[in-house]
Amino acid sequence: MNTIASQFTQSASSRLQSEYADAQRDFSNAPQLNLAPTIELPPISQPTEFLRAHTDDASNPDCKIKIAHGTTTLAFRFQGGIVVAVDSRATAGNWIASQTVNKVIRINPFLLGTMAGGAADCQYWETWLGTQCRLHELREKERISVAAASKILGNLVYQYKGMGLSMGTMVCGYTKKEGPAIYYVDSDGTRMKGDLFCVGSGQTFAYGVLDSEYKWDLSVEEALYLGKRSILAATHRDAYSGGSINLYHVTENGWIYHGNHNVGDIFYDIKEKEQSFNNVDA
Repeated sequence: MNTIASQFTQSASSRLQSEYADAQRDFSNAPQLNLAPTIELPPISQPTEFLRAHTDDASNPDCKIKIAHGTTTLAFRFQGGIVVAVDSRATAGNWIASQTVNKVIRINPFLLGTMAGGAADCQYWETWLGTQCRLHELREKERISVAAASKILGNLVYQYKGMGLSMGTMVCGYTKKEGPAIYYVDSDGTRMKGDLFCVGSGQTFAYGVLDSEYKWDLSVEEALYLGKRSILAATHRDAYSGGSINLYHVTENGWIYHGNHNVGDIFYDIKEKEQSFNNVDA
């Protein structure tokens, strides 16, 4: 009986060893996956020169591809955290492509990113940033800092400087070590920390309101109203900004969404309340 059992045991063991050896051989011969994000570049010797010649209308007015950008996004720090406000209009040249674009990327429950420039670039890379932040949490057993998250994004886009990326984003968040922090990152390789940023074609109009009304000791209600009012001014004067206003408040407990406000609905309410926008008839 023992002799019969040993024959079956040896047979099963030999079969398992053979299958394991086959699996190892198949794995070693399989193509290795490249998990790092990459961008397909023009198949020419100098991609940056090619893109500059064909897309940079500032240096070459006769270029074939003129990239038009339009948006208004802002974020500012105050004693109660950070307010983030954005419009929702997407344009393709002079054509309004959408009025309902969500220009705030929810990286994780404590980090927000804003979109300005190319929607696809911002959405893809900031979503990728969210995966990197999650991996950091799993490795280090703690939340990533705003500085580190913005540095990851800044290092990534710097590798593709001059390759056609179009990004002007703000990474906003709250950590115990930093408190409320805002970092501006763009596709030219710029990364800077600040208290107040506006990005997009309507930024000058938003800055006009922010610079006159901003102060550190704003209440939460005042700060939310200031963010909404600044974007409204930009949508009124900038044809490439409009749609609605998405409003967020970032605190030590995470970000809070304060709704979507249609600019057509709130314009006349604010005009009557402030006795402003006097160039528009009621």
